[in-house]
Amino acid sequence: MTILLIVLAIVAGLVAAGAIYQALGVAADERRFPPPGRMVDIGEPSSKRGLHLLESGSGPAVIFEAGIAATGLNWTAVRSQVERFAHACAYDRAGLGWSDRAAPPRTTLAIVEDLHRLIEQAGIAAPYVLVGHSFGGLVVRAYSARYEAEVAGLVLVDPLSVHEWLEPDRAQARMLRLGVTLSRRGAMLARIGVVRAALALLMAGGRRVPKLVARASSGRGETVITRIVGEVQKMPPETWPMVRAHWSTPKSFLGMGDYLEGLPQSAREAAALDVPETIAITVISAFGSTPEQLEEREEMARRSARGRHIVAQKSGHWIQLDEPELVVEAVKEMLAK
Repeated sequence: MTILLIVLAIVAGLVAAGAIYQALGVAADERRFPPPGRMVDIGEPSSKRGLHLLESGSGPAVIFEAGIAATGLNWTAVRSQVERFAHACAYDRAGLGWSDRAAPPRTTLAIVEDLHRLIEQAGIAAPYVLVGHSFGGLVVRAYSARYEAEVAGLVLVDPLSVHEWLEPDRAQARMLRLGVTLSRRGAMLARIGVVRAALALLMAGGRRVPKLVARASSGRGETVITRIVGEVQKMPPETWPMVRAHWSTPKSFLGMGDYLEGLPQSAREAAALDVPETIAITVISAFGSTPEQLEEREEMARRSARGRHIVAQKSGHWIQLDEPELVVEAVKEMLAK
């Protein structure tokens, strides 16, 4: 019994120390990394809820929608070029980056309404071009169906297939459950400073301890974490400390979990909305997309009066990081139309 009490006391002490380390780290991050854009209140009159909006450049507006767990920082390389000829706007969805959390479920229609309120409150002039990556492609397609008169065109960057997620098969359901589990465990570990310590070691070049933390939090999902870290490292180096700061907090993990959990419902909501044929669409597919994905995207382009489908020959799923110039050129051509 005495040994058990000693062990419990040690564990409690470590947890308390981790919580203090986390609190000090959060305070330091808030000082080092204030929102680089502006916080826009999109709440109801009785409540306040802010979304973080990054803006640069002038001219016709181009609005970027990131992937399911990414933020506006993911568009930094593209936005830095688009700002030369347009009003480039990227934002953080609720619960990610600098944006406040919102009550679940976080599905397509709720995200579309958040984005619409953000655009209105920020005073972004219509019509605008919407650019969406992966899950963001699903969002901007739904947006164009709800607010057709405001949308000049869509650029879909390796967009998520609506039909693939309407009724997830056993493997997809298992993958979603794993993602939600990873999110919940990650939030728990972030609260006691474990994620912060692992990411600090990773940034310093350490590999062993971060791998152990990834394995403890996600089991077989460790390879997913390794792949995501590899993609983040393709972003401009100045964004890395900010990304690390975001993923050192429970909020980002909980936000990711909310979006993953709502993915089948998001697909059903998007499937019920057809993109108007009058809206110009450019679809950019990753090299290695399946024949079914390519056919679906060809059909998207065919249904538009001004549709185009491109295959990025040197890119994986994150085309905006592998070949940002392709996305920039697609936006430029869309504006020219």
